[in-house]
Amino acid sequence: MIDQVRRFNRAVTQRAGALDDAFGGRGRPLGQARVLWEIGPDGRDVRDLRAWLDLDSGYLSRLLRALERDGLVIVEASEADGRIRTARLTAAGRAERAEFDRLSDDAAVSLLGPLSQRQRGRLVAAMAEVERLLDASAIVIGARDPRDPDARRCLRAYVDELAGRFDGGFDPARSISAADHEMTAPAGLFLVATLHGEPAGCGALKFHPGAPAEIKRMWVASAVRGLGLGRRLLAGLEARAAEHGVRVLRLETNQALTEAISLYRAAGYREVPAFNDEPYAHHWFEKSL
Repeated sequence: MIDQVRRFNRAVTQRAGALDDAFGGRGRPLGQARVLWEIGPDGRDVRDLRAWLDLDSGYLSRLLRALERDGLVIVEASEADGRIRTARLTAAGRAERAEFDRLSDDAAVSLLGPLSQRQRGRLVAAMAEVERLLDASAIVIGARDPRDPDARRCLRAYVDELAGRFDGGFDPARSISAADHEMTAPAGLFLVATLHGEPAGCGALKFHPGAPAEIKRMWVASAVRGLGLGRRLLAGLEARAAEHGVRVLRLETNQALTEAISLYRAAGYREVPAFNDEPYAHHWFEKSL
């Protein structure tokens, strides 16, 4: 499998022109061209660029300085927050970006042109699948303080989604608690998944000495559903629970969350009688680790 991945990488870098120091015949390497594209017509915060492209801060700074020297980019303090730097395209930078856009379209046509209609369909479908799987492999999961900004974004999205999907809405104040201190060591933990620096999912544990632990606040962003992130988060919570000596995990869920119910059943959770008085629950599950 490793050999196949490496062959694919070599084929793509060669075919995409990544080996050429003058990408698209414009006299600048692919890295600079990609940064120009990602800055876009509206500009972009440098820290967002770094996270989205997964670039080392020093390398990104060198790329931006080269583009500044060529008069294509201006990097300045953000108007909203002086601590944040924002990159914007100059008029020359917008023209250069438009030319790269045209050349990239031409390159795509040259790639598709020699193929039959059936082959084109197969290639484009395969590319879409590879893109999604690469996104799946780029997702990073780690423990965070539930007061962390990314954790807060996940929790707000979790509440908003349940409010929209549950009959009668969702009020976390009526639900069994999952307060910050209950999802912070030693009482519990909170996992956040990110993709290119953006929050993509979360899940929490509440520990109860001498009793089963609880899984809470499981959420996956709609944009990354189908990539196996829910299963990864669940497996991560199970592993952390086992490290803390937990032998049994419990959770409850609402009948509207059909995909979550399927996930739990597929992961080996068995339905049991209600073990709490959660007003939003219709199903209660348990698993021995």
